[in-house]
Amino acid sequence: MPTLPAASKNARFFISYRSQDPDLSLAHNFYEALKAAGHEAFMAGESIRLGEKWPQRIDEELKLCDYFLLLLSERSATSEMVTEEVRQAKELRDGSNHYKPVILPIRVNFPWSKPLNYDLRGYLQQVQQREWNSPVDTPRILQEIFSLLTDGDTKRLANGEMGREESSYSFPSSPLHPLTLSPPVPVAEPELPEGQVDLASAFYIDRPPIESRCYEAILKPGSLIRIKAPRQMGKTSLMARILHQASQQDYLTVPLSFQLADGKVFADLDKFLQWFCASVGRRLRLPNKLADYWDVIFGSKDNCTAYFEEYLLPEINQPLALGLDEVDRIFQHPEIAADFFGLLRAWHEDAKNRDIWKKLRLVVVHSTEVYIPMNINQSPFNVGLPIELPEFNAQQVLDLAQRHGLNWSFTQVEQLMTMVGGHPYLVRVALYHIAKQDTTLNLLLQTAPTEAGPYSDHLRRHLWNLEQRPELAAAIKKVVANTSPVRLDSIQCFKLLSMGLLQQQGNDVKPRCDLYRQYFCDRLRVS
Repeated sequence: MPTLPAASKNARFFISYRSQDPDLSLAHNFYEALKAAGHEAFMAGESIRLGEKWPQRIDEELKLCDYFLLLLSERSATSEMVTEEVRQAKELRDGSNHYKPVILPIRVNFPWSKPLNYDLRGYLQQVQQREWNSPVDTPRILQEIFSLLTDGDTKRLANGEMGREESSYSFPSSPLHPLTLSPPVPVAEPELPEGQVDLASAFYIDRPPIESRCYEAILKPGSLIRIKAPRQMGKTSLMARILHQASQQDYLTVPLSFQLADGKVFADLDKFLQWFCASVGRRLRLPNKLADYWDVIFGSKDNCTAYFEEYLLPEINQPLALGLDEVDRIFQHPEIAADFFGLLRAWHEDAKNRDIWKKLRLVVVHSTEVYIPMNINQSPFNVGLPIELPEFNAQQVLDLAQRHGLNWSFTQVEQLMTMVGGHPYLVRVALYHIAKQDTTLNLLLQTAPTEAGPYSDHLRRHLWNLEQRPELAAAIKKVVANTSPVRLDSIQCFKLLSMGLLQQQGNDVKPRCDLYRQYFCDRLRVS
């Protein structure tokens, strides 16, 4: 171990890890070393007392920490709890004037060639990482962390510049590797579900006639495709395939996730639209000319329209397919949302009469329903091609089981769907573990709604989110306590639908599947 420097400041660390080796042992080593150096460290297995409510404690520690030490192994990189911790850490950092917590990712026996899921790639874009391959690397990484604490420039660290050359310590055996926006490489079969299904994957299941209708629509001048579904239903995977189809026709394609925007971008319409214009231009490899087109005399929407109409679109010689993902992030800012969606509606309408706007094809991806009060004549949610992604049916689940090498009958499919419905992510998790012989169908059905089963991480993430929002926890408790559908407040209903926990039946809702009913009945103590 390195000689521990005296703590120039009592810093707080949150250690994010999976409870298995080598992650667990490495987390212990960091925990002990940081405490020995006079800092405060939080590690769930060491810091949460028996009987203490872990969701509230994790939320509290994330808000208090100065540094978020992320141990990224192959297992943790697919963990929903770890991904949720990273999301909250990034959200806290983006909203802090002090750029805290600083995110420090360390790849644990996890080579650069291994893909991260879609969410992690977005959260960690441009954040510098280190690589740990054996215990010999531990003191080197610790020494660099201590050097960073001495340096103390949290703004530079938060912007992904961990370990500059002039720093007092460098780690030559692990060069800097910022994440890129390139799509994940194909992984070995069978594939563990982890976000967007790769274009080369054999496990993407078509839901006819959705794909063919989208592929036709994207080729029409000025088209607008709206894709809505709860989380983990395949929205981003479908958008990727639509853009790929457009690229095969020699279109320019730009996927843009609003997940990449810092929280402060959404505080002001002018700042948001400048970010939007600059982001599209960067992905088209065009110079940033906002200063030439942004005139304070005109409104933000007029400036944004001029930037596209007079600069971006005239500069390209091909149609542009623009995919907007995670637009849900705008929903919590109703004034920005109304203006932005009204702008998209206006561009779509202009394409009926003006050639310049015929070059732009839009794909808008969002969760389930939109509850923003909006002028129906401005909203893009009643124009274009609406696509609502359904669950898999029994034939599609059987097809997917066969692709996993499982010789199933409809009887086994029905048994699985009784527990998880046709939810694409939940079905794929089950088939992956059964195909890998980690479990059997009968054992999976017994353990599924418990924290001993393959959905423990998924269920704990939902429980954590619910317990941070007591009104949503009370609403889901009401739903799972009833055997018949119930009526909820519209905003609570929207949020729970967006989380994928409910399904609609008329104006009422019920649990999406038995998995959620059984788990939340137990954990929320429904009598």
